[in-house]
Amino acid sequence: MARRPQELLHLLSRAERLAVRRVRSVLDEFDCSVEAWRVLDLLSDGRGHNMTALADHAFLPAPSLTKLIDQLVDQNLVFRRVDPTDRRRVLAHLTPRGMRRWQLLAREVRADWAELAPLLAEEDGAGERLELLLDRLARSLEDGASTDQDKVTAGRAEHATERGR
Repeated sequence: MARRPQELLHLLSRAERLAVRRVRSVLDEFDCSVEAWRVLDLLSDGRGHNMTALADHAFLPAPSLTKLIDQLVDQNLVFRRVDPTDRRRVLAHLTPRGMRRWQLLAREVRADWAELAPLLAEEDGAGERLELLLDRLARSLEDGASTDQDKVTAGRAEHATERGR
């Protein structure tokens, strides 16, 4: 039986908040925020990323990301370079110190989550299925947000009109 949307939203929000709290408890020992960890994580692929991609990955608005990147630059963890394919854009990269920092943080977070590994890697593939389902849900919501924007707005307007009667 399918859960009501509000029940699913509550479960997703609860799981996300508890997961972030757990990761934050590890990162706090290293004076690192969850958002900074997310930025370092994306940059760890060595390809360099623009500010829009970093903001999306860290779930930060652009001004907050700029402030965070400035702090990471001041800590010699990140450096900026002009994008060679589009000189109007700037790409962020990890410094060697930033890569060592990310490796340390990733190792510590993985170690902290090790006790959850059996739950997420059971024989029945529960962890892989969960990841697949969450990815599918996120993609559907992203796709729906762009194509159903007018429907959502119209629906809200209709409800507001009905309340006013």
